[in-house]
Amino acid sequence: MILEPSAAAASRSSKQNSDCHAEATYSGAVSHSEEDSGNENRQKSARRRKRAHSLSENDKSKKAKAGCSSGGRTRGRRVRQEHVETVTLFEVITMGKSAIQAVIDDWIEAYLTDRDTSLLDLISFFIQCSGCKGVVTAEMCQSKEDRAMRRKMVEELDEGAGLQFKRFLVFPWILTVTWPVDADSAEYPLVQSGPSGRWFHSEFCEFVSVLVARCQHSVMFDSYLMNNLISLLTELSDSRIRAFRHTCTLAAVKLQSSLVGVALSLSVGVENNQKLYEVQRTKTVRSKSAQQLERIQNISELQERRAEIEGMMDAIFKGVFLKRYRDMLPEIRSICMEELGLWMKLYSSAFLNDSNLKYLGWMMHDKVPDVRLKCVLGLQGLYSDPVLLPKLDLFTSRFKDRLISMTLDKDNDVEVQAMKLLVLISKSCEDVLTPDDYKQLLPFVYSSHRPLAAVTGELLFSRIVNAAAPASDLQGEMSEEEAQKQQTLARLKALLQFYQESELHEHVVYLVDSLWDCGGSLLKDWPTLTAALLQNSSSPSAGGGFTPAEQAVIVEILVASARQASEGPALPGRSGAKKAMSIKEKKVQTDDCLKLTEHLLRVLPQLLSKFSCSCDIITSLMRIPQFFLPDCPETGNTQLVSSLISEMAAVLDLCSDPAVLEAASRSYLSLCGEGAAWCCTTRTARDSLVQRWVDQLTELLGESLRGDGFSADEEKTREIVATVKKLRAFHNCHDLSRWSVFDLLAPLLTEESSHGGAPAEVLEEVLQCLSFSMIWSLNTSSETLTCREKAVAQRLQLRVFCEQSHRCLSHSQLSVRHQAFLGVCDVLLAHSYQIQVWDPTSYSPLLYTPSPRLQRALLTFVCAHVFVDPDSDGQNRVSENSEMERLEDLHRKRNMLAAFCKLIVHGVLEMSTAAEVYTHYMKYNNDFGDIIKETMFRTRQINKMESARTLVLCLQQLFVRLKQEQSSSRAQSRIQTFTSIKELARRFALTFGDVVKFRECVVMIHRTSIEFVFQEFSQTPDGATPPFLSYLAILSEFSSKLLKPDKKTVFSYLLQHTAEHIIDLREECWQPLIYYRASLLAVAETEDAGSHVGSDRRPNLHSRSPFSKQKLEGSKSPCQIRPIDKVSKVPKPSTCPNQQKLRDMDPLAVPLELQEKSFNSETSVLVIHNEPEDGTVEVEL
Repeated sequence: MILEPSAAAASRSSKQNSDCHAEATYSGAVSHSEEDSGNENRQKSARRRKRAHSLSENDKSKKAKAGCSSGGRTRGRRVRQEHVETVTLFEVITMGKSAIQAVIDDWIEAYLTDRDTSLLDLISFFIQCSGCKGVVTAEMCQSKEDRAMRRKMVEELDEGAGLQFKRFLVFPWILTVTWPVDADSAEYPLVQSGPSGRWFHSEFCEFVSVLVARCQHSVMFDSYLMNNLISLLTELSDSRIRAFRHTCTLAAVKLQSSLVGVALSLSVGVENNQKLYEVQRTKTVRSKSAQQLERIQNISELQERRAEIEGMMDAIFKGVFLKRYRDMLPEIRSICMEELGLWMKLYSSAFLNDSNLKYLGWMMHDKVPDVRLKCVLGLQGLYSDPVLLPKLDLFTSRFKDRLISMTLDKDNDVEVQAMKLLVLISKSCEDVLTPDDYKQLLPFVYSSHRPLAAVTGELLFSRIVNAAAPASDLQGEMSEEEAQKQQTLARLKALLQFYQESELHEHVVYLVDSLWDCGGSLLKDWPTLTAALLQNSSSPSAGGGFTPAEQAVIVEILVASARQASEGPALPGRSGAKKAMSIKEKKVQTDDCLKLTEHLLRVLPQLLSKFSCSCDIITSLMRIPQFFLPDCPETGNTQLVSSLISEMAAVLDLCSDPAVLEAASRSYLSLCGEGAAWCCTTRTARDSLVQRWVDQLTELLGESLRGDGFSADEEKTREIVATVKKLRAFHNCHDLSRWSVFDLLAPLLTEESSHGGAPAEVLEEVLQCLSFSMIWSLNTSSETLTCREKAVAQRLQLRVFCEQSHRCLSHSQLSVRHQAFLGVCDVLLAHSYQIQVWDPTSYSPLLYTPSPRLQRALLTFVCAHVFVDPDSDGQNRVSENSEMERLEDLHRKRNMLAAFCKLIVHGVLEMSTAAEVYTHYMKYNNDFGDIIKETMFRTRQINKMESARTLVLCLQQLFVRLKQEQSSSRAQSRIQTFTSIKELARRFALTFGDVVKFRECVVMIHRTSIEFVFQEFSQTPDGATPPFLSYLAILSEFSSKLLKPDKKTVFSYLLQHTAEHIIDLREECWQPLIYYRASLLAVAETEDAGSHVGSDRRPNLHSRSPFSKQKLEGSKSPCQIRPIDKVSKVPKPSTCPNQQKLRDMDPLAVPLELQEKSFNSETSVLVIHNEPEDGTVEVEL
């Protein structure tokens, strides 16, 4: 509340002496108000607060109270009455709309009695809503033009008292707000996160709108309330305090929006009265009503009120909006743009002009997405009203390019709403968007963001509809059904033309998904689509025939629409689709599937028969049965199902293309599913088809495998390959174990092609078919293994398959080697999974462990076929210029590496096998880095210690190979190779994010590496340093992951291995040890090994002088010790306990007193004597 002027100074001084965070009590009175009127107003205020409390008692128990840091929850001017709980206007916000209306009505009554006190209550409300923790005081001013008073309008900071003051004029008051300095950074109610902040925002806006609505017929036009309120909000919205500026700007623009509503109602009243006046003027004198004439005479009064409202709106617009629309706070800019669009739409006569539209155009370039979004949403409201379009012509021509560019906005919501705005413009203003603009916008139907693609689909479909509009003269000559058909065919033609011109021929399914919401009438018209396919393409009729290329596209559209109707909009690579469908959407989807199944079950056999010679079209048509509805009424018609199955079997007899076979296999799987009425018919047809293939293959192999090897001419070989392809495709989806496919095909793997074995194309298909057979056998183990003999037979098949695949890994053909590798990896992985999930109550597959030779062969294969450069791979020399083939080769390599890494993760291969894979991490990081990192992560979850040992083994292998290269005089790439190993160690160290979690692993890495460096090392004159000493520089990359106690432990462990050797750090060969020791001694977080070495390097060279007096195998020290000659006394510096403790641990450390003086390391040896008690150190040369 408001303090009296006489109490202002005392309040401020007491505030300075108290804690700035203490709860300040709002109190106040008006110095010039009379005592009687003040008491009467206090009684009314208490009554309305009691009424608000009783109305909102239930609401307060349900709704969360908006958080506020304002000081004081009760008024200083509290009425001392029993059983009356007083609340402020600020607290009323949390009580709901009904309480707000009641309290505002009581406030208006109090305002009519004592407007000054009530106005100050309202002023205090807005200051409290800003989260102010301080005190508000008021004093009277005589004139707005008083210069002394103008000098008081300041915003000051009292650093000594920790208080901040702001004075501003709300005539006839000069208000002073005092609050702690730290309150500026605190959260105020509007920026609170969670439901409480959103609730406060909505209730605060509701309070302002209700205040205007309740005052518009009473006190709004008294030239006092609104003037003071606008003056208050204008001053506070211009404050440098964020809370004041944000809250009062929101209040001002919401006040403006409410005033717009009042102005609209007044305009309607003026128009109605004018109409009544015209009617009454035409009447005779007797029929005129005096009461009506009296009402008509109020037109001038309404016009005056409207002019007064417009003056208020103009003051808010110029005083608040024009200053705040480009505020540094994005929330304020967003509020201004949102409300400006509303004003221009609701009260276009006053606000919709080019001068105001330019603000929306400018702010569309704002760097904050929400501001741009509010501008676009505001423009959507304007362009959706046809009455307002003539006033937007200049804006459209000026900012059209910006609107088109916003479809590429980085924010998804902004780009979607910008496209919606362009759709509105294209519908309302036909000539605004040029063909070049459409050419730039329409490709967004292939966008990966589905909402954007769907809106662009609406734009595309509107273009298709306009392009396919039938001529008016032809429309009357044909029936309604014929006209509908011709219109659909014309739209289909337009769609095909766009698809062919876009040159994105592999994205039909995405195009259909984009058009599904708006163009479902075209895409779901399956009778028209199939009729267009069944027409004779050789002699197309006018507007009805389609070329073979167009019919191929229509087939893809038909299949894509069937998939969309059955599965919904979920597509790989496209985000933003709804994850859950409503009940209504599910009902629509079921109805679409029912219509689809009823129609295509009849027509599909005709389509298969017509396009049986085109593999691409047949592949698409073969997928359609996967989308049939199993419980369709037409499923009981066995004749239709038999016709479809017979036609599919006829197609399979003619075609052996892998894509066709895969689509047919999946369609048979869908038709043979449980619960379908046709499952018995389709299963019988499938079994007879497989039996025919098996009999045919048995006959062919019986003739070809006579004697010692494979003997078949070229024609029989093609027949064998085609039949095995069919069995392989069906074995991928169906269990064909009862036909003993494994025993039938296994003899083909016995011999190499050079020794009478099967050709490469036969072996490739046989290997894949046998792998499917083994996987099915393992997958159904719980059902088929009823005794131990069957389990032994299964393991025998597994061993035979692995051994034969092992032999094929060295085949001359690359495709055979690839298939053998993938087949054995898949089978071993399936066997490992079945061992882990077997049911103890039944027989399980017997354990099979791949032989060491097979494990080494798999590792060798990965290194030889995956981690190779394209230039060194002879198979890729022909296609090195083809980007598509390069990507296919990379995809093949990634599949092989992923299959091998799965064996490691699932425990088929030892974890140490991954060390060889990790060695290629740096070189092939772009191609296989994600797979290798995932392998590290999975193995670390299984056994973090063993995974860490694998990393150490990887680094040691690389380092040993580097030493071997150095010994063979290949020293040109030594630095780069060593640097890459060191960088690899750094990458490995970064994977240990949580140093506490992986503490034991990091310590183990250091201990193992130290042992690796100093293992079996004996110092000799020819070998003074360990051969692997430089490995310590690589090991130092892991020192940053050691905890401080572990650093001391590792350092002690290092001293145990170095204590037995004579070390002279003046020699360059010991530099890796210096570097590693420095990394362990760098305890400070900001100090690395390099800085530690740089600061201690020169003293360290002399600290080893006592060891230089010793002799190695009879040799003398580098320099002789001269007679002791006392030189000087050096003051001893103080040392901290931590440094002294580290130096006690390290016998090779440098005394701090010697770091103050430099010496010539080439001509002198230092000897340190006992330290005297006077704090000096004797240094002798």
